[in-house]
Amino acid sequence: MQMLVLWIAILASFVSFLDASVINVALPAISRELGGGLRTQQWVVDAYLITLGSLILVAGSLSDLLGRVFVLRTGLLGFGATSVLCALAPTAEVLVLARALQGAAGALLVPSSLALITSTFEEVPRAKAIGQWTAGTTVAFIAGPLLGGLFVDSVGWRWVFGINVLPIALTLYLLGVLRVRDVRGEGVRIDVPGAVLCGLGLAGAVYGLIEQGNYGWRSPLVLVPAIFGVLCLCGFLWRERSVKQPLLPLSLFAVRNFAVGNVATAFIYAALSIGGLIIVLFLQLVAGFTATFAALALLPVSIVNILLASWFGSLAGRFGPRWFMAVGPALAGGGYLLMLAAEIPVNYLTQLLPGVLLFAVGLAATVAPLTAAILGSVSEQQAGIGSAVNNAVSRVAGLIGIALVGLIMGGKLDLEGFRRVLTVTAALLILGGAVSAVGIQNPSTWRTGRTDQHARLQISAFGHRRFKSGRRP
Repeated sequence: MQMLVLWIAILASFVSFLDASVINVALPAISRELGGGLRTQQWVVDAYLITLGSLILVAGSLSDLLGRVFVLRTGLLGFGATSVLCALAPTAEVLVLARALQGAAGALLVPSSLALITSTFEEVPRAKAIGQWTAGTTVAFIAGPLLGGLFVDSVGWRWVFGINVLPIALTLYLLGVLRVRDVRGEGVRIDVPGAVLCGLGLAGAVYGLIEQGNYGWRSPLVLVPAIFGVLCLCGFLWRERSVKQPLLPLSLFAVRNFAVGNVATAFIYAALSIGGLIIVLFLQLVAGFTATFAALALLPVSIVNILLASWFGSLAGRFGPRWFMAVGPALAGGGYLLMLAAEIPVNYLTQLLPGVLLFAVGLAATVAPLTAAILGSVSEQQAGIGSAVNNAVSRVAGLIGIALVGLIMGGKLDLEGFRRVLTVTAALLILGGAVSAVGIQNPSTWRTGRTDQHARLQISAFGHRRFKSGRRP
C-alpha cells in the first residue's frame, strides 16, 4: 500500500509542477492567437497564481476537515476539467478565467499529496519517501518545458494543457484502487472570510499593477481596484491577528529566522519568476528562437540544481544556512548581470549561457539552506503550517513580480527593456542575499554540527519542491 500511496502523491504533484513549468514557453503563441500582447501573457500566469497563492493556506485545513483522499480526488478532477477548459478557450478572457479556476484546483494537490505521505509512512521511511517524491516531481520540471516547446512548435499551444489529462486519469485510477481510511480531523475550522479577503486583496493589487500600462495610474479603472485590494490585504492581516484558527499565524513571524527568511524568500522568488519569464519571452519574441530552443535555454538550471542542491543542503546542515543564503543569491544575481552582454543577433552560447550557469550554481546554493533556516526555526508541530506560509509567500512574490514586468520594461519588449528587467532581477536576488547576511542567525545546532538527519532530508525535499513551484518559475 505504501508504494501505491507514494505513486499517487508523485503523480498528483507531477500535474501541478508540470503545468507550472510548461506555461512560459507557450505564452508567445497564446498571445499571437488570442491577442493582448504582454497583458494577456501576464494575466495567463497571474490568474493561476492569484488563486493558488490565496488558497494554498486553506488546502491544509481542507485536508484535515474533509479527508486527504477526498481533497486530492477533488483537486485532480478540478484540475483536469479546467485544463480542458484552458485548451478549448476561444478568447483570452476565457483562458484567464480557466487559469484562475485551475489555480484553485492546483492548490489542493501538493498539500494533500504530502499529507497522504506523512500519514502513511513512519518517521524514517517518511524522509526517504519525501525524497522519492521530490525526485519524481523533478521529472516534471525537466520534461515540462521540452514537451511544451515541442507541442507549441508542432501541434499548437492548446496541447500544452492536454498534457495533464493522462497523469490525472492514471492518478484517479490508482486512487480508486487504494483502500485506505480517509481520516478527518475534529475541531478544524476554515477561515473563509480570511481566504476571501486574501483572494480579493491579491486580485485587486495585481489588477492595478498590470492594467496601469493600459489606463495609467490616475484612471479610476486602475486606482479603485488597487486601493480596494490594498484595503482587503490590510483587512486580511487584521483578521489573522484576531481569529482563533488563522490561515496565516502571524505569531510565527516573531521568530527571527522565520521572519527574515520569508523576507528573503519574497525578494528571491519574485526575481525567479521575473527572470524565468523574461528570458523565455525575449528568446522567442526578440531573438527569434523557437519555443523548443527557448525551453532548452534554462535546462542547465534544472540539471545543476539536481547535481548540487543536495550537496549544498548537506553543507548548510554542517555549517549553518546564513552564508549560503547570503552568497548564493549574490552569485545568482551576478549570473543575470552577465546576461546583460546579450546583443542582437543573440548568440546563446557566448552571451547567455555563462550567466545561466552562474545563476544555476547560486540558486543551488540558496534553495535548501533557505528552507532549512525557515523550517528549522519553528517547532516540529509548526513545520506544516510554516512550510505552507513560506510556499504562499513565494507564490505571492512571483505573482507580484510578474505583474510588475510590464512596468519595468516600459511597456515594450526589446533589447533595452530586456536589460532593464535583467538588472531589476539581479538587484532583487542580491537584496535577498543582503537581507539574509544581516538577519539570519545560525542556530547552535548548526554551530555544533548536530543537525537531525531526518529533518535535513525533509528540509532538502521541501527546498527542491519550493524552487520548482516558485518559478517557477
